Amino acid sequence: MSDYLLLFVVGLLAGAINAAAGGGSFITFPAFIYVGVPPIQANASSTVALFPGSLTSAWKFKEYIRPFPGVSMLAMILLTFLGGCSGALLLLYTPANNFNQVVPWLLLVGSLAFAFGRQTGNWLRARVHISAVVVLLGQFLLGIYGGYFGGAVGIMMMAVWSLFGLSDIKVINANKTLFVSIANAIAVLLFILAGKVYWLPTSIMLVATSAGGYWGALYTKRLDPEKLRTGIIIFNFLITAAFFVKIYLG
Repeated sequence: MSDYLLLFVVGLLAGAINAAAGGGSFITFPAFIYVGVPPIQANASSTVALFPGSLTSAWKFKEYIRPFPGVSMLAMILLTFLGGCSGALLLLYTPANNFNQVVPWLLLVGSLAFAFGRQTGNWLRARVHISAVVVLLGQFLLGIYGGYFGGAVGIMMMAVWSLFGLSDIKVINANKTLFVSIANAIAVLLFILAGKVYWLPTSIMLVATSAGGYWGALYTKRLDPEKLRTGIIIFNFLITAAFFVKIYLG
């Protein structure tokens, strides 16, 4: 019962975090590992558990979802979907030992993107013109990452979009919830069909992420985004360090 309560509480927090700032998978993935789910199955279960929360957040933010300046919205959707499919298939055919070795590095990439993506985006945008083709290619690669692992993929998306000059934070956040959902949609289906989902813990968490995503989107304006962001950054790096210690020194 304590494990189930932990999964429910983590799911509530993850859904709210994804709606407010992104990075919910940084607590759902370790939670599944903690209750005994193997890494690949934990990643698949985490993706499935977070998916309903992304949908409820996207629904609450629907009035802010806008096309990207100079970029086809349909092309963005299709490339994100194809990338998510490619990433999910890559995960399904990745040997478990290889995935175990790469998890800490994926967490590190996600942590760095979460912590420094905004500043990096501002620095590059001041020096480099980013074309629509580059944005579309970047979105396809982000779709692959989202389908394969997904840690901080929403933050990475927002960083890439900021390079292109999208600056309205409400639009960026709303589009993030939509495109994370798209990247994960086919991944969720493939993980289910492949039998990689641990259904009892996943079911508990997905109920919680749905509620957390809805209420997190509803009350995002009341949160202090900088304090929340700082807390998530610290937690991300602590989790990343713990996985490096476990995999390479444990």
